[in-house]
Amino acid sequence: MARVYNFSAGPATLPEAVLRQAQDEMLDWRGVGASIVELSHRGAEFMEVAAQAEADLRALMAVPDDYAVLFLGGGATTQQALLALNFAAPGQVADYVVSGHWGKTAIRQARHYVDVHVAADGEPGGFRDIPARDAWVLSEDAAYVHITANETIHGLEYRDTPDVGDVPLFADFSSSIASEPVDVSRYGLIYAGAQKNLGPVGISVVIVRRDLLERAGQPRADIFTYASHAARDSMLNTPPTWNWYLLGLNVKWMLEQGGVEEFARRNAAKSALMYTAIDGSGGFYRNEVAPAVRSRMNIPFFVPDETLTARFVAESRAAGMLALKGHKSVGGLRASLYNAMPLEGVQALVDFMRDFQQRNG
Repeated sequence: MARVYNFSAGPATLPEAVLRQAQDEMLDWRGVGASIVELSHRGAEFMEVAAQAEADLRALMAVPDDYAVLFLGGGATTQQALLALNFAAPGQVADYVVSGHWGKTAIRQARHYVDVHVAADGEPGGFRDIPARDAWVLSEDAAYVHITANETIHGLEYRDTPDVGDVPLFADFSSSIASEPVDVSRYGLIYAGAQKNLGPVGISVVIVRRDLLERAGQPRADIFTYASHAARDSMLNTPPTWNWYLLGLNVKWMLEQGGVEEFARRNAAKSALMYTAIDGSGGFYRNEVAPAVRSRMNIPFFVPDETLTARFVAESRAAGMLALKGHKSVGGLRASLYNAMPLEGVQALVDFMRDFQQRNG
């Protein structure tokens, strides 16, 4: 079997070593005689898996002790609704900076529970840049300020953590978590769907400052309460154990590879290779994002017309490169270069791009 290079934005490529370990352990986890997916989440075996995954993630991201780490079912969109329920009083304002599709989605989930205030919006400029910090209009009494650290569809990324004063900064890190060192203490809360850099789809990570868990928030069921999940080590209900296990394998692999410092180096090299190919194509390929905020993780790019776009997708797939079609909301093409994508995959794509241009330019 020949594995292809998978440039999907999510569910995304996983390290082959992780997949092979999961394959080897599928029927018999560590001599227990059963799969980890069959074992009780409250049994000693899975409790060991869960504890190790948390310890490894804390080590990988240098998570301070005064932050809780939660492993929750579902995706980041679910967390976007829960943020407002857990941390804002009824009718309280929450500030949102909108830099792309997922920033708008976060507002849609929250507006049922909070008075959403758009502190800055990049949509008038076509989401080609992140609004400058000095142009943000922040509320004095906001429950929190929300940003999307990396916009998967539009291909923008914060390169620095914005200063928002004493108000907690909440950030959706779904597409860039663990891709480089981040000072977690600069944030009140970080959340991420796992299916890009951390593991498989179906599980999310929430890293939250413990004092924020003391907020009353709004009336809600206990299952929607972060503090309750924290008190029960993310086992308030039956968690997605297989997903948690795979996440743990993936995080351990990242540590073995050298941690976030090493992935920052790799990701810089991969994205530079890709952007150099785009910018050096004489306009045949184009990326419309302001260079200062170009994402290292998700690179949207365009060719001169839709016929060529369809041809590029079909021919690249035949050449062993999957999922290069752009998101339907923006069209064009997109390459996602998450941690598990090797430099060789990006080089193969760049070589294909040059050949495609020679044949179609």
